[in-house]
Amino acid sequence: MGIDLPIVWAVIILFAVMMYVVMDGFDLGIGLLFPFVRDRGGRDVMVNTVAPVWDGNETWLVLGGAGLFAAFPAAYSIVLEALSVPIVLMLVGLVFRGVAFEFRFKAPVAARARWDIAFCGGSAVAAFFQGIILGAFLDGLAAPGKDAGGSVPWLSPFPLFTGLGLLVEYGLLGATWLVMKTEGRLQMRFAGISGLLSWAFLGVIAIVSVWTPFAHPRIADRWFSYPNLLWFAPVPLLVGIALRRLRVSLGRAPGAGPFLWTLLLVFLGYSGLGISLWPFVVPPVLTIRDAAGPPQSLGFTLVGALLVIPVILTYTGWSYWVFRGKVRAGEGYH
Repeated sequence: MGIDLPIVWAVIILFAVMMYVVMDGFDLGIGLLFPFVRDRGGRDVMVNTVAPVWDGNETWLVLGGAGLFAAFPAAYSIVLEALSVPIVLMLVGLVFRGVAFEFRFKAPVAARARWDIAFCGGSAVAAFFQGIILGAFLDGLAAPGKDAGGSVPWLSPFPLFTGLGLLVEYGLLGATWLVMKTEGRLQMRFAGISGLLSWAFLGVIAIVSVWTPFAHPRIADRWFSYPNLLWFAPVPLLVGIALRRLRVSLGRAPGAGPFLWTLLLVFLGYSGLGISLWPFVVPPVLTIRDAAGPPQSLGFTLVGALLVIPVILTYTGWSYWVFRGKVRAGEGYH
C-alpha cells in the first residue's frame, strides 16, 4: 500500500502552522504587552526572554508557506491572489517588529522610545492581519476567474473579528510566557494580565464557536453530523477544564503551568479549526486531493521536508533547553 502523499503533506503544513502560532505567538504577544510596562528595564527583560529564540520561531512560517507552494500549488495561487493585501501587511509588520527588536538595544537613548513603538506596532499589525487571513480563509475564497461579487473577502466582519481575536490569543500566550520567564513584581503584573486575557480569550472562543456554524452551513453540517459530532463534542468540555486549570495555576506560585494550559487552549482551538475545514485546503473550492501537485513533485519535496523538519526540531529544542530558566534585570543576550 503506497503513501498517501497529499494527506502527508497536509499534516506537515498543519503541523508547521501550529508550531508557528505557538512559538511566534508569544513573541508577538510580548510586543502587544509593551504598553503595560513603562520602564525600560522591564521592557528589556520582556524582550530578553525571547532574544535567543525569536528568529528561529519564524522558520515554521517559512516551512508552512513553502510547503503549500510545493505540495498544493493550485491552493497557493488562490490564497495569494485573494489575500495578497493582508499577507503583505502581515509581512511588513513582521519586518518592523524584527528590525525594532534589534535596533532598540543599539539606538541612542533619545531614539529608544521610537523603536519601542515600532516593536509594539509591528507586532500588532502582524498579529491582526494573521487573524484576518484566518477569518477570510474560514469564510471561503473564490477560485481565480470566478465572480466574487466585487467584494473584498478579508474586509468582512468575521475576518475583522478574528483579527482582534488573534490579538487576544497572542496577548495571552505572551503574558503567560512572561509569567514563566520572569519573577517578582513583573511576574505578578503579568499574572494579573493573564487572568484578564483568559476571560477575553474565552469570550473570543465562544463568539467564534457560535458565529462560525451560523454563518457557514457547510461547517454546521460538519460539526453536528455523525460521526463528526463525536470528535467535536469533547472540545468545549476540554476548553472549560483548561481555562479552569489556567486560572487556578495563576492563583498559586505561578510558573510554567499557566503557559502550558494556554498552549492546550490554543491546540484545542486549532483542532476545532481542523475539524471545520477538513478535507478542504481552500474552502469551499478545493479539497486536498484536488489541489495536490503531481505525485512525483510531492514525493521529491517530501524527502527534503523529512530531512529538514528533524533538524529544525532539534535546533529549536536545544535552543530552548540552553536558555531555559528565569530572565532577570541586567541579564541579556545582546
